[in-house]
Amino acid sequence: MQHSSLALFRTRLRRAFQLFTWGGEWAVTLPARVKHNLYWFFFDGLFASASDNIAVTYLVLYILALGANRTQIGLMNTFSSLAAALLLLPGALLVERFGYRKELTMLFGGGMARMTLLILAFLPILIGGQTLVWAAIALSVARDSFGNLSFPAWMSVTGEIIPMEGRGRYFGSRNFIMGITSMLSIFLVGELITHAGQPFGYQLALGLAFVIGLFSTYSFGHLKDPNERMPIPVSGGFSLRAVFTDVKAHPIFLSLSLVMVVWNFSINIAGPFFNVFMVQNLKFTATMVGLTSIVSTVSSLLVQRQIGKLSDRWGPRKVQLVSMLIIPIAPAVWIFVTKFWHVIAINSFSGAIWGVFNLVSFNLLLSVTPDAQRARYAALYQIMVTLALAGGAAVGTWVVTSWGFQGVFLCSAIGRVIAAMLFLRFVPDLKIK
Repeated sequence: MQHSSLALFRTRLRRAFQLFTWGGEWAVTLPARVKHNLYWFFFDGLFASASDNIAVTYLVLYILALGANRTQIGLMNTFSSLAAALLLLPGALLVERFGYRKELTMLFGGGMARMTLLILAFLPILIGGQTLVWAAIALSVARDSFGNLSFPAWMSVTGEIIPMEGRGRYFGSRNFIMGITSMLSIFLVGELITHAGQPFGYQLALGLAFVIGLFSTYSFGHLKDPNERMPIPVSGGFSLRAVFTDVKAHPIFLSLSLVMVVWNFSINIAGPFFNVFMVQNLKFTATMVGLTSIVSTVSSLLVQRQIGKLSDRWGPRKVQLVSMLIIPIAPAVWIFVTKFWHVIAINSFSGAIWGVFNLVSFNLLLSVTPDAQRARYAALYQIMVTLALAGGAAVGTWVVTSWGFQGVFLCSAIGRVIAAMLFLRFVPDLKIK
């Protein structure tokens, strides 16, 4: 009897976890192929989150430890955005010309981009001085560029494997587990860096990010692409004229993209400098920086699943508007930060609001991009965003040099308010198709 009860418990636990990987009961009646993709895409997100968050949190600090200054960090962000913008349309062209969306994503995003992490880990063994700093910056730029080259293929696959009617709930579950792995990886790696010292601790961290990233690539490789090895059928050619003609035929996409240009420009005025401010002005250790990120993640986790359900019911536009109106408070408050608990309090607030924004903004973008041309529309959108990020980082570099960290925080807050007002005025509500 005891054995039977234990077996029943295991069966129920396995079933509950399976439902969680699908985003809930809504997926039970879906075809087996769709559920297979939901399952493996869930694990892709789990491992990608751990790998990417290690890199996002500690790569800049690693380059600072190698001897970079804040001007070089600002330039690195500008170069990353500009280089990425140059590769997005070629990425979409590869998808439309040859197909192989899954393979392209794995080659550039899952392969080359992650390989740069391994090279970065061994770089101090090979060279030194300012050559080491600029080589590390170049590899960081290359990592972002390869990731963006794969983005149109990834976006095109994602738009087809996740059914529209359950995207909010599915991404709520997927983002929840990504938040858990993000939190654990940031904390544990922060402890590793603090105890191992600089720069060796950072080298270990990037090597670990590479290994974990391989599990993400493996999971993504199990997806069954609905259009595997087939070029994506689109009308017209792939000239710049044809691309812009297509965009003009979809005014909601164009309005959303232009508003997000203002939004991301404003975000990146301050974006590259939060961690730099914590290390240089507040004298935080790697563990303390990691803890501030963990607090944001925990706050995000508390809202993800409920917001997914709300997004499916109300539509992502209404929920995104609310988040955009609240987010500008966070950088404005950073002007007054002097202590560790100040950052913890701010990130507890901003993590929840950013969790809302990140979930619904992706779903809104999927809803306004045409299925057959999603790769090129994703590329166009990301080009505009990356150019905006480049501009924001360039302006932020000038502002932080002229007015200090408080200047970039204030400018970023004002820009975000303007973007929220533009979103309210120019991005209409729409029924999800």
